[in-house]
Amino acid sequence: MVRIQRGKLLASCLCVMAAVFLLVTLQVVVELGKFEGTKFKNSHLKDGRAEMEAEPLHLHPFFNRGGLTLNRKKTLAADSFPIMLWWSPLTGETGRLGQCGADACFFTINRTYLHHHRTRAFLFYGTDFSIDSLPLPRKAHHDWALFHEESPKNNYKLFHQPVITLFNYTATFSRHSHLPLTTQYLEGTEVLTSLRYLVPLWSKNNLRKILAPLVYVQSDCDPPSDRDSYVRELMTYIEVDSYGECLRNKPLPPQLSNPASMDADGFYKILAQYKFILAFENAVCDDYITEKFWRPLKLGVVPVYYGSPSIADWLPSNRSAILVSEFSHPRELASYIRALDQDDRRYQAYIEWKLKGEISNQRLLTALRERKWGVQDVKQDNYIDAFECMVCSKVWDNIRLQEKGLPPKRWQADATHLSCPEPTVFAFSPLAPRRRSLREMWIPSFQQSKREARALSFPVSCP
Repeated sequence: MVRIQRGKLLASCLCVMAAVFLLVTLQVVVELGKFEGTKFKNSHLKDGRAEMEAEPLHLHPFFNRGGLTLNRKKTLAADSFPIMLWWSPLTGETGRLGQCGADACFFTINRTYLHHHRTRAFLFYGTDFSIDSLPLPRKAHHDWALFHEESPKNNYKLFHQPVITLFNYTATFSRHSHLPLTTQYLEGTEVLTSLRYLVPLWSKNNLRKILAPLVYVQSDCDPPSDRDSYVRELMTYIEVDSYGECLRNKPLPPQLSNPASMDADGFYKILAQYKFILAFENAVCDDYITEKFWRPLKLGVVPVYYGSPSIADWLPSNRSAILVSEFSHPRELASYIRALDQDDRRYQAYIEWKLKGEISNQRLLTALRERKWGVQDVKQDNYIDAFECMVCSKVWDNIRLQEKGLPPKRWQADATHLSCPEPTVFAFSPLAPRRRSLREMWIPSFQQSKREARALSFPVSCP
């Protein structure tokens, strides 16, 4: 009996102690919630920023921007800073406080922040943009920002005015974008002027005994540019070594057969042996320029280019590439290449700029110098970081205007931010075989996306 009474007494004591512990813990949590730290660290792009108060269109005084520490919980960060919600989960981060100069924003893919009073911007990755899933109703204080570095084949809807003009800010391959990504595949001027892979002309002439003058390497067959049709026709007039899955007539070494090896040193050395590389984009769009163009220039090979109509604006020198658009038919192009192949002086004129290390194109030099991101450079932000910071800074610009009682500034994309015409197909001869393939779907796909874009029209709601 005594043991039972002692057990009850012990149990009662434990209950009292547990209750006291819970009360103390609750008090600590409350006090921590009131606490403001004394140091706000800047940690490159990923950690830090400034802050914003309750109602989006009626701002209260801000917290001291130096008064928060990075080890505070994500919930506190989201309650203290403008929220940038990645509606397309490109980054995969559930919550991160990011520093952009003197400003700070909270970046997340967590859609529960859709109706949060501090959510100020929605970030979209173009390839995953869907009209079936949008953060609606759109409120007047919500900015929409588009990041899209890819070809239109990934999402044609973005390339029509009713859709592109939905966005306040853009980061696209167009020079007219708020954050142009035109040089996204070019590390810098040094790789263009480097002679690391250059094979002397006398050696290339000797290699012509076993190699074609032209090389073609593509494994994405029948894209919207219809490049395979052009190359197939070209092959009837001049020899082309084709290593990829498309029109392949020559095998790569087994160790280079994986598409991931396209930037391998061994692959570069094979391509560098050729005089000309067929550099054909998968789509024809202003300023859409990929590694297909820059790679030959790095290797000291003359690119035979088809793609961006504005490519002349980005050539390292006036004579550094052969433009397919200047020839009325593959037959004329083949004739011109044969003439250069047989005349060292004329051929040499296309690589003179590289031998001298001289880039004369001031537009290209300025774009590389002024861009706020790097390519394969750990010392610089990447272009996704730069995009996030651009949007964060724009949001803060408006916050500061509203603090002064001034109306916010509104930015908006226009059709030049993604400019691609309707796809077309080559038809060099009525007797040419018509293969049923992907090439048959791009025009209907474009037309369908135009109809969907026209239907995407909705009002902006007030807060």
